[in-house]
Amino acid sequence: MVKKKIVALSTYLSELAVQGIQEKKGEDIVRLDLRNIHTSVADYFIICSANSGTQVKAIADSVEKEIYKATQADPRHKEGFESADWIILDYFDVVVHIFKTEKRHFYGIEELWGDAESTNFQSA
Repeated sequence: MVKKKIVALSTYLSELAVQGIQEKKGEDIVRLDLRNIHTSVADYFIICSANSGTQVKAIADSVEKEIYKATQADPRHKEGFESADWIILDYFDVVVHIFKTEKRHFYGIEELWGDAESTNFQSA
């Protein structure tokens, strides 16, 4: 008998997002687990950095492609493609934040959610 591990959809989406980021060499990839924080707006925040606006857009496109390929889901909301300093992809329970490096340091999202469990991922 083969046992299968059941994974919550939001966890699966977060893993797909990380894969999409890694495909385009996103840096400093962090997954914040917000499920135990009662005031959170999502289950996970995925945060990464990129060196240019072009890379920010490429990462966003890659994340959308990975998630769509596996689930046929599009983001509920997305913004930031015009300036490409900070793109947000909102998949209800998973929100992906793709920053140009200097903007990420300026906004300090990780510090705002300091109570969240944090997992770091290596770039591919």
